[in-house]
Amino acid sequence: MAKLKWGMIGGGEGSQIGPAHRLGAGLDGLFEFAAGALDHRPEAGRDYGRRLGLAADRSYGDWQEMLEGEKGRDDRIDLVTVATPNATHYAMTKAYLEAGFHVLCEKPMTMTVEEGEEIVRVARASGCICAVNYGYTGYSLVRHMRAMVARGDLGAIRLVKAEFAHGHHADAADADNPRVRWRYDPAQAGVSAQFADCGIHALHMASFVVNQNVTKLSADTVSCISSRVLEDDAMVNFRMDGGTVGRLWTSSVAIGRQHGLTLQVFGEKGGLRWAQEQPNQLYWMPLGGRLQVIERGEAGLSPEADRTTRVTIGHAEGMPLAFANIYKDLAEAIRARNEARDIDPAADLYPRAEDGLRSMAAVFAVAESGKRDGAWVDARPPMFR
Repeated sequence: MAKLKWGMIGGGEGSQIGPAHRLGAGLDGLFEFAAGALDHRPEAGRDYGRRLGLAADRSYGDWQEMLEGEKGRDDRIDLVTVATPNATHYAMTKAYLEAGFHVLCEKPMTMTVEEGEEIVRVARASGCICAVNYGYTGYSLVRHMRAMVARGDLGAIRLVKAEFAHGHHADAADADNPRVRWRYDPAQAGVSAQFADCGIHALHMASFVVNQNVTKLSADTVSCISSRVLEDDAMVNFRMDGGTVGRLWTSSVAIGRQHGLTLQVFGEKGGLRWAQEQPNQLYWMPLGGRLQVIERGEAGLSPEADRTTRVTIGHAEGMPLAFANIYKDLAEAIRARNEARDIDPAADLYPRAEDGLRSMAAVFAVAESGKRDGAWVDARPPMFR
């Protein structure tokens, strides 16, 4: 089977996210890294691309050059990943969709709700896949949580509690550190800092696992370090369209927390708990029973979990493997379209443009609610109301 061709915008030398995407895309041998515009400095990007093995004529200086170069090729890329600064996502994603390319965009998909709605419209009109990299939903046991909820193991879901709290921006002396400062500057980050950076991962995971969307929310946002304009801590209560109650805490000043992404789901017949820092274990407590530890890779799990298990039981599972599961889903989705067949249901779980839009609507709802002392506000994008 011939490999699909993959291109990348951003993720250049020294990038935090670039290596995880390249490892994830290459892990299963489904994609060939064929094209890239890897740096905002054209020559640096071209040089780095060649060092990574790209052909000289497909290591581009910028994303527009790459778009023009790839459009006319018989062997053009099948999928492009947009892994650039947040404010550039909209223009790049829109242009590649309109040119007929499938896109995986880093989060946030856009900077405004209006831009998000436009991306959804363009993706639908083009017939192309537009995925958003909520990569943590690629973890095997997160997929198993969703399967357990879907098959009714927990009964009706009453409550979901999500956290994404760390302490890596807790030092007030970092106020002038450019790697930290921009995150709390509205001119660069938009209307939200910590919730837009981390909180939307937790919110999307809650929606993904219980398969419900947020309809309204109430937020308490605060800048614990007073020099910051945007929030570094938020507590969000929300309601979902299936009747589930949600609680979410996100923070960047929680000293002692490292990554801090956790999810708990409580239903009529039992509860689940999972933490990204210990991804191999899922804790399951059936009503009236004893606490059970479900191990990733053990026998008898769901097809969704089996499909996304990469290493034998007892060995560590990491973030690049979760990313690889998103790429594996996308490869199956692209091949299914190319072959005019149905996608494997266990692979039809990659986050869509609609998810990116709902996340952006939630960002603006949190910002509005925080300014209004926690007033309940509609968290749905206008096109979904």
